[in-house]
Amino acid sequence: MRTKLLLLILLVTKVLFVNAQMDDKFYFPSKVLQPIEWKNVESLKFPVENDTISAIILKPNQKAKATIFYFHGAGGNVTTYAPLLTPLLNDNFQIVMIDFRGYGKSTGKPLHTNIAADGEKIFNELMQRDNIKNKKVIFYGASMGTQIATHLAKNHQDKISGLVLEGGMFSFGHIAAVYAPQVKDYLENSFVTPYSAKEDIKQITKIPKLIIHSKEDKDVPFAQGMMLFIDATEPKEFIEFSGEHLYALKYEGAKILAGLNKMVSSK
Repeated sequence: MRTKLLLLILLVTKVLFVNAQMDDKFYFPSKVLQPIEWKNVESLKFPVENDTISAIILKPNQKAKATIFYFHGAGGNVTTYAPLLTPLLNDNFQIVMIDFRGYGKSTGKPLHTNIAADGEKIFNELMQRDNIKNKKVIFYGASMGTQIATHLAKNHQDKISGLVLEGGMFSFGHIAAVYAPQVKDYLENSFVTPYSAKEDIKQITKIPKLIIHSKEDKDVPFAQGMMLFIDATEPKEFIEFSGEHLYALKYEGAKILAGLNKMVSSK
């Protein structure tokens, strides 16, 4: 992620005086599919405009207690992140993973706006399924996925039981500023995008929030996760861990599972 985001330095310099989102520069989809070792996997496809969105549902070996919508980071695809989620499956959560446009088997090109629109469409369609609509739902955003997870949670907080943000950035502008410090003020204060976690999280008042960040995170500074936590309304919890970006379940799995189970046992 660091190497690719460094390209923003050159790109931003060219558009300092132009009100451009450069949203396509934040996403680095991969078509390389890794083997998924978890055996119980359902594959789904959703037609959107002229493209097709691919998704999978990882199903636990026993009856699912709740559904987690996991929104992955800027690089890779669902197969890149699936191995991280075994602790959730072992605790009997079923997991929906979506490859937005351009990622994995999905066609098209990822942009902030079509990710938001496609996320709405797929969430609403999946909520009609018997094995999802009759269970508690949690949104789990990872890295860049925290932006869409927070945005959708704001719009659907009456339908979900909690929001988890791991390795999250404060906004698209704030993460770009990390890699282009010479234009930091512009990116943090003037860079316009259609949504950002820093604004959306203030409006999520009906559900608990769990924010997770590593002090040793080399991709997204710890301070950005802390800023999200400060701006989040109660109820909220912060889990700090030591380890690589997005490996919280490896190091603090018990704490995270306790938080998730608290979410699904309330209401």
